[in-house]
Amino acid sequence: MDKYAQLLADLTEAGALGEEWRGAFERAPRSAFVPDAVWTPDEDAPTGCRRIIKADAPDAWWSLVNADGVVVTQVDDGHENGPGIATSSASMPSLAAAMLRHLDVRDGHNVLDVGTGTGWTSALLCSLLGDDRVTTVEVDPAIAAEAALRLGAAGFAPRRVVGDGLAGWSYAAPYDRVHSTAAVRRVPSAWIEQTRPGGVIVTPWGTPYANAGLLRLVVGRPGGASHGRFVGNVSFMWMRAQRPHAVIEPADVPGRKGPSTMDPELALEDVNAAFAIGLRVPGIRYEHVWDGADPDGTYRMQLSDGARSWASVRYAAWDTEDAAHQSGPRRLWDEITRARLWWLEEGKPDLCRFGVTIAVDGAQSVWLDDPGNPVA
Repeated sequence: MDKYAQLLADLTEAGALGEEWRGAFERAPRSAFVPDAVWTPDEDAPTGCRRIIKADAPDAWWSLVNADGVVVTQVDDGHENGPGIATSSASMPSLAAAMLRHLDVRDGHNVLDVGTGTGWTSALLCSLLGDDRVTTVEVDPAIAAEAALRLGAAGFAPRRVVGDGLAGWSYAAPYDRVHSTAAVRRVPSAWIEQTRPGGVIVTPWGTPYANAGLLRLVVGRPGGASHGRFVGNVSFMWMRAQRPHAVIEPADVPGRKGPSTMDPELALEDVNAAFAIGLRVPGIRYEHVWDGADPDGTYRMQLSDGARSWASVRYAAWDTEDAAHQSGPRRLWDEITRARLWWLEEGKPDLCRFGVTIAVDGAQSVWLDDPGNPVA
């Protein structure tokens, strides 16, 4: 039994891959859709990632492609000499299976697949439903063109669209299901408008602080709201139009220094804490930097709201007088510490206790346990 077949057998035995999808995964193996050039993490490489070419290193390529892991297929939106940021990938097989299980497609369903990528998910859907039931949208023309070639070579022909997935594709609507492989901060109104009442949208969803939720949203009846819960912990690349801002300290903004009232480690204690904090502090993004100005050298967490507010807190000696810096109209680190306190007071809720409601006018609200208990 080859490595991919063994992986499918293991996923089936674990209950992660049902028999109906097992056949689709066999008819559309991931290797048929992964490009010959992929990237893998490499600490010694200048950008932190190294390219693997199938013809040059077939064993390494096959080892990546047939494992239960993400395979990065594009960095830096395809531009040369970038920082090495992953911008397209082939999903982890076990995660692809989980998302499709939550999608709960049935014979005769019409599906919108947002984010064609390699074309693998589109092929899986076509294998189960038929080509005429699948519409797939990809924003990157180069990625879309390569996916088209691989889909055709594998014998699949979904309706292919090059465009912004946030707009959906109204010409093939209404859909029974919408499946996205790119993260959003807000569920696009177009997806809801193009989905039948009672239809299901499955999408990665996150905040700039914690891109960590898998949302399963059930579309409401005409004139009614749509509701959904987070059903898993995932981290996908952002929709390009919804990518968070860079963390940059604004110039000439008065600030102050002082001790932190919380160990910065606790701001990222686990995914549940980070997810809850992100919900309570909308718009805040963090990054880690090495503080060369510190004579002892230390890591800092830096935060920004993308406007005029910024903060930085030192991990070492975080309770000393100069450990935390804050500037701008918002005190971002204070907001983070209050958000974590709220999470503690609520009993450290798991991210799957949270949900989202989308009102008829498109307004989005997040709640804990019940739509009547909003987070903010």
